[in-house]
Formats: sequence, C-alpha cells, structure tokens
Amino acid sequence: MNQMKPMLFTTWKNYSKTQFIQDIVAGIIVAIIALPLSIALALASGVGPEQGIYTAIIAGIIISFLGGSHVQISGPTAAFATIVAGIVAEHGMDGLMTATILAGIILIIMGFCHFGTLIKFIPFTITTGFTSGIAVTIVIGQLKDFFGVTYPEGMPSIETAEKLEAFLAGFDTFHMDALVVGLVCLAVLIIMPKITEKIPGSFVAVLVGIAMVKLLPLEVNTIGDLYTINSSLPSLHIPSISFDMIGQMLPDAFTIAILAAIESLLSCVVADGMINQKHRSNMELAAQGMGNIASALFGGIPATGAIARTAANVKNGGRTPVAGIVHGIVLLLILVILMPYAGLIPMPTIAAVLFMVAYNMCQWRTFVRLIKTAPKSDIAVLLITFILTVAFDLVVAIEIGMLLACLLFMKRMSDESEVRGWRYVEQLTDEEYTAETEQLRKLDKRIRVYEFTGPLFFGAADLIDQITVKEMTKCLILRMRGVPSLDSTAMNALISLYEKCQKKEITLIFSHVNTQPMHAMQKAGFADRIGMEHFCSNINEAIVHAEKIINTH
Repeated sequence: MNQMKPMLFTTWKNYSKTQFIQDIVAGIIVAIIALPLSIALALASGVGPEQGIYTAIIAGIIISFLGGSHVQISGPTAAFATIVAGIVAEHGMDGLMTATILAGIILIIMGFCHFGTLIKFIPFTITTGFTSGIAVTIVIGQLKDFFGVTYPEGMPSIETAEKLEAFLAGFDTFHMDALVVGLVCLAVLIIMPKITEKIPGSFVAVLVGIAMVKLLPLEVNTIGDLYTINSSLPSLHIPSISFDMIGQMLPDAFTIAILAAIESLLSCVVADGMINQKHRSNMELAAQGMGNIASALFGGIPATGAIARTAANVKNGGRTPVAGIVHGIVLLLILVILMPYAGLIPMPTIAAVLFMVAYNMCQWRTFVRLIKTAPKSDIAVLLITFILTVAFDLVVAIEIGMLLACLLFMKRMSDESEVRGWRYVEQLTDEEYTAETEQLRKLDKRIRVYEFTGPLFFGAADLIDQITVKEMTKCLILRMRGVPSLDSTAMNALISLYEKCQKKEITLIFSHVNTQPMHAMQKAGFADRIGMEHFCSNINEAIVHAEKIINTH
C-alpha cells in the first residue's frame, strides 16, 4: 500500500531546515518561470490569462501535496492547448469543466487500479507523433499574434487548418511593429539560456516586450487590449452537468486523462534520473486526478506534470514536494499583487514564448531519427499520428494511432508464428541428412508431427488450419514448446482440429505444452476432452506414447 502514500509524508520524516530553505528558493524561481508560461498557455487554450495561473496554483499545490514524486511541478502544459481550445470553442467553459472533471475521475481510477505501469504500452512512435504535431499546431496558432495579422471577419478559426487558412487570407494586414517585438523577444529567449540559467528567459522576454511597447512608438496589441484582466482569487464554480454533456465530453476526457498520465509519468521518470530517486506512479496518477478536478472547480484548465518546470526545480535545489507547494503559493501572491500588470504584456511576446515552448517539445531530432532508422510500420504510425494531430485533432490522432499500432503489432506477432511439419528421413536430401536426424529413422509413417513457434492468437490461428494428415495417419503430435500463449480463437481452432481427428480416428497428442496454453486448455475443458494421458512433457515421450497407441491397434 506504500504505492498509494503521498511522497510528502515520506520526505517529511527526515526534513531539515537547510532543505526547507532550498525548497523555498526553488519554488520562488519556478513560480517566476511558470508565470509567463501559464498566461501564454491559457491564451493559447482560448481562455483568460488568469485561468492559467489558477491552474498552476490549485493543481500545483494539490498535486505536490498528494503526488508520488519528490520534485514534480504541475500546471498547464502545451500538450493540452489545442484540445482545450477546441472544447471551449465548441462546448464553452462548462464543457471544458465537465471534460476536466471526468478526466480527473479517470486518473484517480487509474491510480487506485494500479495502472501506473500500463502507460508503457503506449508506443513511443505515438507519443512522438502527437507531441510533434501539438508543437506544429501551437506555432500555427501563434502566427497571427507574432505577425500582427487580423483574421478576416466571419472566417472560421477553430481548427488548426482553419487558423492557417485564415492567417494566409489575412496576411495583407501584417503589422511590422508586432514582428519587431516578436523577433526581439524570440532573440532574448534564445540568447538568455546561453548567458545564464539563473534568470528565466521567458521572464526577461516579458520585461523587454513591455519596455519596447511602453518606451518606443510601436503600435502592438497587448493582453489588456484583448482580454479583461481578473486578479481576484479563484472561486468555486459547479458546472451545469447533464448526461448528454457527459456523453459528449467523455472522448475528450479520456484524451485529457491519457495525456496527463503520459506527461506526468514521463516527467517523473526524467526527475528520478536527476535526483536518483524513485517515484510512486499510481499515487502520482491519483494526485493528478484530484488536482485536475480541483482546477476545474476553481476556474482552471487541465494540468499535468511539466518537464521543464520540474527540471528547473531540481536544478535550483528543490528536493521535496514542499518546493511545488511554495511555487503555488508564490503564484497566488503574484495573482493578487501583480496580475493587473499582466495586461501590459504584448501579444507578440506571448507568441514568442509559445514558439520556444513548441520548439522545446517538438523532438524534431528524435522525429528525424525515427524516420531514418525505425521499421516501416513504426514510421507509418509516427507519420499518421503526426498528420492527424495537425490536420484534425488529438482525439482522432490517438484513437487511430493506437488502433494502427495494435494492428501492426498483431501483424508482426502473427508473422513470427509458424507451424512446421516434420519430414521423414526418406524425404531428406543428402545435404539435409545429418547425425541429428538419426532419431527419425524409427518414426512410424502413421505418426505425423507438427511443431509450432510463436504465440497462437487470433492473428495466427489460421496456422492450425494448415495442418494436414494422410490416410495412413493414426497419431498426430503437436509440439508446443515454442508457444508462449494461446487465446480463445486459437483454442477454437484446436477444438475443430480435434473433432476432425475424431472423425478420422486419429489420436491427438500434445508435447511440451507451456503454462499459459495449458491453463487455457484446462479452463476450456479441452484438456479433459483430449485426456491428460495424451499430454507429454517432451517430444521423445510423445513419440513413444504414439508408438504404443499404434502397436495396440
């Protein structure tokens, strides 16, 4: 049950004053990093700037308090931006709240059902494909603000393809002032990490952007020009939920839950390597669920573990969940004291920050490496997931990507399965005959032997239909030592084979049946129908048993 114990309670036993100071320093620095990112990600998600901070505060504190990681920092992330924007545009805030609460419930169930280790079954090609796809959608969504373009009135701009079409159609409204601010802020974001990592580049870029708009004669839209800034504390709001709404939002809720699980556990694994510790994956999933429910109820958006913010926490001395809690408290103070000044931030600066977020998450080097080195089936999954994420949405991409990956996996496994019939010595050429085949000289021609290799499942069950017997055959031996598993489809095929043998008065004998196939046969009652006396531990025993049967007839 230790897997379901929050890490805070474990680290608290040996907590020291020195570590407390380090956690406070790390929490403050991470809060400064999270401030512009939370605002930018909220705007990219189609909600108000304060809602990104609400998410970082509520989810950040709750997940750190209840989570299974020593150093995880949670909050809004780029992975959710596209899907959240789509939900808000189509179903409004109540739809988003419903989807986020459902996703939180799903995550809690996953945690208490110990699904933490099952995330590894999502193929790397799918996570790379949709992550790269999300990065492209973020860039396309921010082109408008970076270039100061105004979309043509009445032109739809919800889907990524629609945003690109609207951007190109309205490009004649391109504003040089916006581009100048965007390029300068982008340069700051690129250069700052090379100068120092102690001061967050995004924070400096925000200050530079505000200074340019205030001190220079530049006409650039700011957050305050487009949004109403709300610096009030997050308040409880119960959404209007109906069964129809639940049915509509359930697919999006599953997508949010899967994304939150993948990102948070991936972030935990990265953090484990940095601090040489081990996280509790099931507790982390449950905490992510509780954090998302609370975030939704207090006006936030979906949250998960943020790899970049978690790494910054570790680099600045954070070693316990206290740092994550401090990060949330500091953001709360910033919300109350400094939030009105967020209206001064230029929109091209927000676009530049999100461009860097997209670049850091796109994994283009990994993408190119997979294209060059991966098997063709994996490349197909990668490209299809990527294209569907950009052209349609994340829900479609994950559903079709997983379906395709499963089908290709089953095809690969079925290709590994085979059935091979033994040949008699008289059928061998001189080159094929060796001392190893000497044992076959005594094999009676009324005995037929087939050997299986690989799993026998529905994708390979037709191999059983390839077994043929001759008029003289009296015993059929199936050598099963190379079969690790057997499913109900293959079991049904074996029953059909047995019934054919019964009609032809052929005795069916099994050699070296492994544990799982044997359990499947016993559960289906097949072993009793065959007779346990016809199950032999090895091929030699099976041949001797077959010879006894022939000699007694």
